[in-house]
Amino acid sequence: MPLDFNVSVIEEFRTNAGRLGGPFEGWVLLLLTTTGARSGREHTTPLGFVEDGDRLLVVGSAGGSDRHPDWYRNVLVHPTVTVERGADRWRATAVAATGAERDALFAKVVAAAPGYADYQKATDRVLPVVVLHRIPDSDHTPPDRLDALADELVRIHDWLRGELAALADGLAAPGAADLTVELRRHSLTFCAGLAHHHGGEDAGLFPYLAREFPEKAGVFERLRAEHDTVARALDGLRELLARVDETGPAELRPGFDRLRTELETHFAYEEAEIVPLLRAPVPDSPA
Repeated sequence: MPLDFNVSVIEEFRTNAGRLGGPFEGWVLLLLTTTGARSGREHTTPLGFVEDGDRLLVVGSAGGSDRHPDWYRNVLVHPTVTVERGADRWRATAVAATGAERDALFAKVVAAAPGYADYQKATDRVLPVVVLHRIPDSDHTPPDRLDALADELVRIHDWLRGELAALADGLAAPGAADLTVELRRHSLTFCAGLAHHHGGEDAGLFPYLAREFPEKAGVFERLRAEHDTVARALDGLRELLARVDETGPAELRPGFDRLRTELETHFAYEEAEIVPLLRAPVPDSPA
């Protein structure tokens, strides 16, 4: 939908507790507020949805266009979102389904809203299905949320690995001597996404797990120390990006290679130590 039209729909939605008139009369929509992958600014988008138990499913259909919608790109970098449904408003974790799970969920969406099948036919792009997991209002994370957090952690790491590989290819390209604006933007987007991911772990996930698994205190100390090391490496990479026009992209390569090595080691250690904790029964909780 055009931006101005979106604004009018959002205003009507909030004024009338989710009830819409005009072309959307009788429709049931939600508002999804995401954090911009590049800008870091909040963006709100009206979306259709399908209920799946206590989860909500949204599809990155973009009307059947050949480009993923911006909100989908945003949640890959910043998966914590705000959902408005009627007069209710809550925070959620947005997790993109993959493989067989995505196909099963898309079939469920099409069964409830057949129009999405037409959107899929209109493009060769596989329409992403994103699952919205409501974040409890309290600081307690129930056991059935932990598997979703484990999936989210690995998915974010895989996205960051992909971004690292893309940056490596860009720096090695024959035309890298004339570093493009797009490659510079890509690099800064990666830096911002990684910093946000680590900040969220330090502020939320790690303190929660440290309370539940006090015997793992050494693991969290190491991970926080690695976050500090990575943050310093990111600062160095940003400084190089700021003067790459003067120095050329070859100056980026040594710092980038060090950062990539540190991140691969960090991701592997974190997945080996943290994912099993998220998959395990929480102490003092029903198994």
